[in-house]
Amino acid sequence: MLSKTRNILLLLMGLVLGVSLTIGQSVFAERDNANVNALPLEELRAFTEVFANIKNNYVEDTTDKELLENAIRGMLSGLDPHSAYLDTDAYKELQVGTSGEFGGLGIEVSMEDGFVRVVAPIDDTPADRAGIKAGDLIIRLDDTPVKGLTLREAVTLMRGKPGSKIQLTVVRDGVDKPLKIAITRAVVQVKSVKSRSLEPGYGYVRITQFQSHTGPNLKEAISELKQENGGKLKGMILDLRNNPGGVLNAAVEVSDTFLEQGLIVYTEGRIDDSELKFKASPNDSLKGAPLIVLINSGSASASEIVAGALQDHKRAVIMGSKSFGKGSVQTILPMNNGAALKLTTARYYTPAGRSIQAEGIVPDIPLDRISLTAANEPEFAPVTEADLAGHLGNGNGDKKFDEAQAKSQAAKHSVDTDYQLFEALNLLKGLHILTQ
Repeated sequence: MLSKTRNILLLLMGLVLGVSLTIGQSVFAERDNANVNALPLEELRAFTEVFANIKNNYVEDTTDKELLENAIRGMLSGLDPHSAYLDTDAYKELQVGTSGEFGGLGIEVSMEDGFVRVVAPIDDTPADRAGIKAGDLIIRLDDTPVKGLTLREAVTLMRGKPGSKIQLTVVRDGVDKPLKIAITRAVVQVKSVKSRSLEPGYGYVRITQFQSHTGPNLKEAISELKQENGGKLKGMILDLRNNPGGVLNAAVEVSDTFLEQGLIVYTEGRIDDSELKFKASPNDSLKGAPLIVLINSGSASASEIVAGALQDHKRAVIMGSKSFGKGSVQTILPMNNGAALKLTTARYYTPAGRSIQAEGIVPDIPLDRISLTAANEPEFAPVTEADLAGHLGNGNGDKKFDEAQAKSQAAKHSVDTDYQLFEALNLLKGLHILTQ
């Protein structure tokens, strides 16, 4: 083992010294450029020293592959909360997830200070039905503390055979004691677009997640709503609350559904390939009918692209509470070994040039988080991108929840119980009268 470690150390040092000798002549020839491009020799020597010490002295045997993959993960996790190394299994799961069917609990999560923070539960999933809320901090998975786990390890523990159970211990702002919430795992099939008529002539569309087929599904839903209401809508509410985002192209398609022309979103980064512009094409599916968009602190990424574009073009009234503030673009870079890098390569900007990274979309009409039938429900401070460590700049007591006790989705987004939806419908009626 010692001989093998020495060989590895010599090989790494030889690579460092060999490359440094190779560029030696260019260092003297073009000193200014060399200062920019020179290899970080001291840091590489420190890396090889750490590598050798771990191989020689760590309490258990370690493989070269394990150490190097951990080093890669460390490089990426130190950049920002959204860059990551995806091994072959994680890469496959990502590809499956964007298609709308995957296994697990049904929550969008991020890592914060060593714990798992819920960005948003996805509608009609086990986590949503069990009572998980945006902003919950998961501190224990069954008997396993989350502290010390990577996000990937925590997600792996949350997944399992459909029908099996897991108990999440969560800390919720406004609640004195941690909550223990039992959830039964299931194959999560996310229906991206849901719609119904609230009253004659007034449509409601909820997008739970932006997937590859969200755009076409939205147009189909609007067409069905028109058929139900005599071929025309007086107005529509687009609900993006607790929508954690998804595919960028889907956000562009959704925005384009309501715009006739102009810029939808653009991205800027360090390289030319990261600079993109997306523009609207003619044909507003609502033909100019009033539109209201509902957002909250669980509305992130692609949701914010849509809200920002419609707000800047004054095509919709944005109601609710300030959004999450994830204004960065992640690019999936496949690798030769079947793995991939999820790397933050750009920031995105609304048509008016606003970067919402760590800022969020501020609604035109703020609405408090109020329930018409449960006014004493504990409130919690919203968690935003700005709360995540390393982000880019610019009473229930111990009560154990059970899925059978959770309210149905129909009740959750009913005008009779949903204050924000109730207010949005009232405003929509008023806007319709003003446009006549």
